[in-house]
Amino acid sequence: MVTNDATLVRLKHRIMEDVARLAWEGKLDAENKQELIYTIIPGPMATYRCCVYKERELVKQRIRLSEARNPDGTTDSENIVQVIRPACEECPLSAYTVTDNCRLCMGKACINSCKFGAISIGENRTRIDPNKCKECGMCAKACPYGAIAHLVRPCKKACPVGAITYDDNGICMIDEKKCIQCGHCIHSCPFGAIGSKTYLVNIINDIRAGKEVYAMVAPATEGQFGGDITMKSMKEAFLKMGFADMVEVGLGGDMTAAYESLEWAEAKEKGEKMTTSCCPAFMNMIKKHFPKQYAENVSQTVSPMCAISRYLKTLHPGCVTVFLGPCIAKKSEAADKSIPGNADYAITYGEFRALLRSKNIDLVKEDNSYQESSIWGKRFATSGGVAAAVLECMKERGQDISDIKFVQVAGGQECKTTLTMLKAGRLKEDFVEGMICEGGCVGGPSKHRSEIEIKKAREGLLKLADGRKVLENIKDYPMDKFSMYRDGHMDEECKVELAK
Repeated sequence: MVTNDATLVRLKHRIMEDVARLAWEGKLDAENKQELIYTIIPGPMATYRCCVYKERELVKQRIRLSEARNPDGTTDSENIVQVIRPACEECPLSAYTVTDNCRLCMGKACINSCKFGAISIGENRTRIDPNKCKECGMCAKACPYGAIAHLVRPCKKACPVGAITYDDNGICMIDEKKCIQCGHCIHSCPFGAIGSKTYLVNIINDIRAGKEVYAMVAPATEGQFGGDITMKSMKEAFLKMGFADMVEVGLGGDMTAAYESLEWAEAKEKGEKMTTSCCPAFMNMIKKHFPKQYAENVSQTVSPMCAISRYLKTLHPGCVTVFLGPCIAKKSEAADKSIPGNADYAITYGEFRALLRSKNIDLVKEDNSYQESSIWGKRFATSGGVAAAVLECMKERGQDISDIKFVQVAGGQECKTTLTMLKAGRLKEDFVEGMICEGGCVGGPSKHRSEIEIKKAREGLLKLADGRKVLENIKDYPMDKFSMYRDGHMDEECKVELAK
């Protein structure tokens, strides 16, 4: 995870690591969890907050998150993204504040503009009473000196769908009917007051129970840990942890591109518009905020994660599948039981590193001999990669793509604008590739390094990939044994078309 708050990250990751260690040892009981809280926050002096009691409560709630539970101990909310209330209490309540530019002018335009009596004269400047302020913004507009600034709290500013509001005490509230589970609010909060449920304990328990647990590693992974850490490096690490094996999800990208290209061709023939279905946050945005377009315009092909999960569950009935990537929303996709055969769990790079440390395992340099996907599948991780792979499949079938109009959008606002155009019937393009994170999955909220560092290391690794074609690559896999559609149906026509 990339953030400026190293102290916050260390604390968060230490809690996950220590919880994982207890889980490996079979000692994650109430007594050991209580002891862990006092080990991390021994006292008597506070280290991070106002007092040790608040610090211990925060650790307690983070332990719950590490067990895939709601931080406050309730079971009402199924949302992956959760607010840690005691941490949120530190955030300033007032959205409007008076700066040093205030001249205490005679006109008193700010006071006269306020209908709620929230503004009064202070010693050196006017002041705004946060208990009376309704955040209408009229005072800021009225001030001739521009002395009143609008302070948008970081979590609210990061949310692309307006899912964040505040209660009477200024505590963050997430509207689950609007939340698309993108996780951008998590890493924007400087107090660490928002987190996501973590499934490391579930995974560890499955491994300890003797289940076949398979790792599925996202295409965005190449470059996250430097130019020396290859997919083979990742596979070796997972095997050391007790996983049965690992599969590169870029292979799922090849599978998705092959089937989605057939949908594109059919939609083009019918004169219909279509959006891609790989980014779970983009899918959540359409489903919750553009329901008509979700029903009419979204590709029915499953995501690469789901494709690989179904492939593995076909070969190994009863196995457990775990996705690794930079995406918080993948956790919500895995939790969506309306998509049969999808991943059982999804974890981020920070969680993966905590899992490694809990077993005292390091990532080590390995050669680049392990490759299961084409370069097109690998590039699913960047903006434009999905569309490029789909067009490549059409080219490989000898189809004319010269007149295909598509648009690639990345970032919450771009996605929302494009979907609004589609809803209004004003979108010129026929196909939309949408990704909520700017730059695509590589720029996901839980990326391990800066995008510049990732890109440099990633390009070096991708140059080592061979030149296999997409359709040629998936012929080596039992595509006739599992469905590539969200509802799980088998399409005989697609099988015939892909076999050509």
